[in-house]
Parts: sequence; structure tokens; C-alpha cells
Amino acid sequence: MQHRFLGKSGLQVSEIILGNWITHGSQIDDDTAIACVQAALEAGITTFDTADVYAGTAAESVLGRAIRNERREGLEIATKVYWPTGPGPNDRGLSRKHIRESIHGSLRRLNTEYVDLYQAHRFDHQTPLEETLHALHDLVVEGKVLYLGFSEWRAEEIAAALEIIARDHLTPFVSSQPQYSMLWRVIEQQVLPICQDNGIGQIVWSPIAQGVLTGKYLPGQPVPAGSRASGGEGAGFIASFLTDEVLTAVTNLRPLAADLNLTMAQLAVAWVLNRPGISAAIVGASRPEQVNENAAASGVVLPTQVLNAIDEALAGVIETNPERTQSPNPRP
Repeated sequence: MQHRFLGKSGLQVSEIILGNWITHGSQIDDDTAIACVQAALEAGITTFDTADVYAGTAAESVLGRAIRNERREGLEIATKVYWPTGPGPNDRGLSRKHIRESIHGSLRRLNTEYVDLYQAHRFDHQTPLEETLHALHDLVVEGKVLYLGFSEWRAEEIAAALEIIARDHLTPFVSSQPQYSMLWRVIEQQVLPICQDNGIGQIVWSPIAQGVLTGKYLPGQPVPAGSRASGGEGAGFIASFLTDEVLTAVTNLRPLAADLNLTMAQLAVAWVLNRPGISAAIVGASRPEQVNENAAASGVVLPTQVLNAIDEALAGVIETNPERTQSPNPRP
């Protein structure tokens, strides 16, 4: 497993990060979740991504149990704040109150004194940006958080934050967590350039397009029983990819993967890691074997002719519109 620096910071993260949206505390039982974490550790994955909102806070608790006997200094734990974690009006957003309540809850569930990366899970249009940025900075000063990031922010939102951070001498952001895959490239026009100019690395989610790029969904065929598309929290999100046009195009990737002795999932993850500005790719897993398969994509170098062939295979079905930077699904 290779590691990369996160943006311009000194923090190194594993190229493959194990995330637990949908899986831990929800889709799979705790024993299987812990087995997936153990498989990740054995594969050299040291970075784990979660969020307070995942499975109604249960995902953080499962991860905390899975790593409780591990050497804390050898792990990078990332979590997030923004989405509702309770019924009250202050149980959501990026106010100082919710940020402080949320970090305390996350630290307790994760059974740790600090998190390596704390991310604003979305942009909060209801809270003054200055309040959010100062509250996050204070957590760094207090040692509860080491580095700061955000997820699914638009370029203009990033620019506004950068201005305040520079003006008020606050802790800078080092990471962005956007959706990014062969099929979903909306960050390339605006988000990637501003982040690269300001030393912000990308930790991308859904590099396999919620499983569509594995090739298991076929045009004209019903979705496999038990798959993410068959129901549950991720079903609404994946639906936008399940058109015959997209699925037919994806089948064109199969010979490209075979020629490189890669699975289609490995090809999809490797593609992301071969793009400029990317620090790591988050993968999910419901079985330890999936962790091992995805981890093998670390270090794979795709030749230019393969990258061009991928673009040709998917021509006409790639989403590039920057106005769709924030996906309709609220929780990844």
C-alpha cells in the first residue's frame, strides 16, 4: 500500500481509504464490519473515513471498536460534521455549538483523544462562514483535531473560506472530499483548479460509482439481489447511473481491465489515483475480499493510451457539469 501527502500538509494517508458509509452499523453486521477493518489493516490501509451521521452515529462506534487495540499513532482517522444527529434545531449545521457538540460525540464513539482529519460535511448557508472557520480552528488549537477539510463544497464556497482563513490567520484546509469517478468528473473544471492552487488534496468518494464500474449491473437486466441498487440508503443515488446507455458504455471497459490483468473495480480505483490532484480514494466494502481487491489498485500506473481508451469507451455518458458538484445524495 502506497501513501501520499494530503494536499500540501505533512500528513500522509494511504492511497486507498476504507470508508464506512452505508456499511458499518447498517448494511452489514458488526463482526463483518470489524473483519473488513482488519482486512484493510492487513493490506496496509492506515486511513479510515467515517461521519457522525452515518447509521445515526453507529458507524463511528463500530469503527471505534474495530480499531481499539491498534496503535493509534499508526492510524489516520477522518470524520465529518454537518448533517443532523439529533432532533433539536442545533443538532445540525456548522454552528460553533453543533461543531463542538459533534466533535465531543465523535471522539467518544471513536474512543480516541483526537481525530486526524475533521471535515465540514457540506457548506452551511445558514451559519456565518467566519463562525464555522473560527470554531474549526479552535478545535485544532485545543488538540482535538489535527487537520481540516470539507466535503462537496463548490469553488465559490472554497474561495470565500480561503479569503477568511488568510485574513484571520486561521488553520488552512488541506483536503476536499468530492464525488469523483470515470463517470462523474464535475470537479475538474472549477474545484480541482482552486484546490490545486491552494494546496488542498482530494480524498474522493465513490470511485467505482457505487458499484456501477464493477460491471455487475448489465443493460436490460434487473439489478442483482442484495446489491446497493436493490434498496437501502444508496439506492436513490446509484439510480442516475443505471441507464442502458451508461451500462452499455461501462461494458466497453471490460477488455481494457482484462488487458491489464485488473478487475473492473481495480481499473476504476486506479483511474482516480492516476488523475492530478488526487491524494486518496475512499472505498467501501461489505466483505473482506472486497477490501483486498480494492487495495490492490494502489500503485497501479495506467498508460496514456489506456486513459485515452477509457475516455473513448465512456464518451457521451461522462458527467462534467460543474453545477452538479454537489450530488443529490446527502450522506456520502
